[in-house]
Amino acid sequence: LPGWQGRSPSSSTPSQKVHFGSIHDAVRAGDVKQLSEIVERGANINEVDVLHKFTPLHWAAHSGSLECLHWLLWHGADITQVTTRGWTAAHIAAIRGQDACMQALIINGANLTAQDDYGCTPLHLAATHGHSFTLQIMLRSGVDPSVTDKREWRPVHYAAFHGRLGCLQLLVKWGCGIETVDHNGNLPVHLAAMEGHLHCFKFLLSRMNSGTQALKAFNDNGENVVDLAQRFFKHNILQFIQGAKYEGNDLGDQEALAFPGHVAAFKGDLEMLKKLVEEGAINFNERDDTGSTPMHKAAGQGHIECLQWLIKVGADSNITNKAGETPSDVAKRYRSLSPLNN
Repeated sequence: LPGWQGRSPSSSTPSQKVHFGSIHDAVRAGDVKQLSEIVERGANINEVDVLHKFTPLHWAAHSGSLECLHWLLWHGADITQVTTRGWTAAHIAAIRGQDACMQALIINGANLTAQDDYGCTPLHLAATHGHSFTLQIMLRSGVDPSVTDKREWRPVHYAAFHGRLGCLQLLVKWGCGIETVDHNGNLPVHLAAMEGHLHCFKFLLSRMNSGTQALKAFNDNGENVVDLAQRFFKHNILQFIQGAKYEGNDLGDQEALAFPGHVAAFKGDLEMLKKLVEEGAINFNERDDTGSTPMHKAAGQGHIECLQWLIKVGADSNITNKAGETPSDVAKRYRSLSPLNN
């Protein structure tokens, strides 16, 4: 997706007003007043920009300009219009993890089964990029989590291939099967093995009917998970399998690894937390079953270094859990020191 750098309000004096030359610039900056004025002067609300072929609605979803997105939808913006890659505004909100924009699009009738040029729906793209809460918003709307793309990949295949553990767990929780194959006969566990995503690999084995049988399952090329891990030099997968066999453990009984980022934050294990986030296994705003993020867990235990790092990398300290508490509220409740207000 394209990046964009506009003029920052901090670069001008308080008395100056930035005037945007196009409807797209106004939307990217989240300036609904100028958006309204530009449309009143005759701009097309569905105008496609020259460079990226985005409409204003696409840009609103991209930049998270919720107020502009609401304004555009209210004034009749075409929610079905696609980019040159076949992306609707919902696809872009899924890629960017724009939760509030996704919710607004769904309320206004966005088609979550719309497929791009590769057959991907917004569900596939949210799973690819690890945006579990955006994915959950879509699942709650009733969309089918087992939809396939042109390669017969379901969202679970994407989550496994890209190592998005949080999305994988969420999809399994919503009943998405993990024992279905793609057009090459690959199970999600095959994809996790070939990419070396150990947390996803272990989780998938723990959720399959037989972890031992899963190791023996062949794809259409005659390769099982061991073969794939060897071919792609994924030594972490091989070491895990060999270690489990040596210790006589049933691979299907391995740890479920539910919300490992939350566990790391709760324990104050900053190195593990960093590893999980930097590898893309979890999103730092991941919610658990209680709606809590890793920040809630760290705040509740007073783990200042974890909190400071999460804030530094952009975690949202305003997210509330199911009890309506922010991390600051949790910190106060547990009488923990907290840098959240610093």
